[in-house]
Amino acid sequence: MRLKDILALASIQVPARTPAERLKRSCHSVEDMRKLASKRLPKSIFDYIEGGGEDEFSMRRNRSSFDDWSFMPKWGSVDNMDLSSTLLGGPTSLPFYLSPTGGTRLFNPKGETAVARAALTQGIPYGLAHLSTTTMEDVSAAAPALRRWFNLEPIADKAELQAVLDRVSRAGYEALIVNVDCRSIGHRERDYRNGFTAPPTIKPKTVVEGALHPRWALGFLANDAIAFPNLDAEEPTGPLSSSPDMWRTLLAGAYEPTDWDDLREIRMRWSGPIILKGVVNPKDAALAAEYGFDAIQVSNHGGRQLDHMASPLDVLEVIAAAVDGRLEIIVDGGIRRGSDMVKAIALGATACSIGRPYLYGLAAAGEVGVGHVIDLFRDEMMRAMMMLGVTSIEELRANGRELLRHRSESFPSAPAKTPADSNNSYAETSL
Repeated sequence: MRLKDILALASIQVPARTPAERLKRSCHSVEDMRKLASKRLPKSIFDYIEGGGEDEFSMRRNRSSFDDWSFMPKWGSVDNMDLSSTLLGGPTSLPFYLSPTGGTRLFNPKGETAVARAALTQGIPYGLAHLSTTTMEDVSAAAPALRRWFNLEPIADKAELQAVLDRVSRAGYEALIVNVDCRSIGHRERDYRNGFTAPPTIKPKTVVEGALHPRWALGFLANDAIAFPNLDAEEPTGPLSSSPDMWRTLLAGAYEPTDWDDLREIRMRWSGPIILKGVVNPKDAALAAEYGFDAIQVSNHGGRQLDHMASPLDVLEVIAAAVDGRLEIIVDGGIRRGSDMVKAIALGATACSIGRPYLYGLAAAGEVGVGHVIDLFRDEMMRAMMMLGVTSIEELRANGRELLRHRSESFPSAPAKTPADSNNSYAETSL
């Protein structure tokens, strides 16, 4: 090859001008964002994102369950591709939302406000955690046009419950996400080994980790203390302050024992949509539909609670059969690719939800990083659907199951030949 031919093929890439452009060039998957986040965060903080309960089998199974399903594309036109959908009666540009996560400012000083702005830009809903580190009012002010949902831990005291619901309503949140999988906190052994306890234990290695990550350390020290300002019925005044009790709530658990009567009390007192998050049993799914809840989130809390708990994808079809269209089904757990979302929707989900992936983006590059992760999912969903021969989310919901095969399933038998087939020279030709 001549030099001029080589030069014609080569191009000199100018330096990236923006953080978004740098991410586009260097991070081509959620796993790339994960690796970047691991470099930006001290190990103990990164492990808080990564860790699961006990031996972390549930967490691993969440991921491996997607590998049990393979695609069987069909041929056909894929013009006018459309990933938009509806969720809880409102529009979303993609069939997923950002799940609530606690302690978000541990990963980036902008925390929940950065996540909210990215979700608004991308046109998808965001669920704010009860244990968020930014007030619900500040998140509303940062993204007033965002579809905001609030994650509520069940509260047995009726007066306190009503006061919290009134505050959520005043702040402009349209829906509730009610946890039903936090009667206790999972035994997260990574956190104990790292001294990430209630309150946190400062070990020599913690100091070393902070020194090795000066950008994170400076951001952590220069901003308000990590606190959980949405636990109370009243908006806090002044700078946020931390306390051992607050950390105990996040890391050790301070949840009240509740039952279906308490959930029905929430349903009675809240006029907007409600998602029950943490449902993996078909009987609970059927009860949720019977009691008038609008959606369930099939979830094992990202494998952070009960180990050896069923993977959401493994129980999705039987849950979809149990509710029989009476409520919407959201699925989370182990989702790392847009193709994972395609599989979940084809198996009966209305939509999906992600937690760890957008936290990787937040830790890696703040608001821009969250937006980049959403872009990755968007591109991967589009590509998978095009290759499958599906043009819309509605078509995927209606006909997607015929495009999937589980590893335990046999391929359909070939139809019996007809006399016409026997007379077809092409059919009889050995190739």
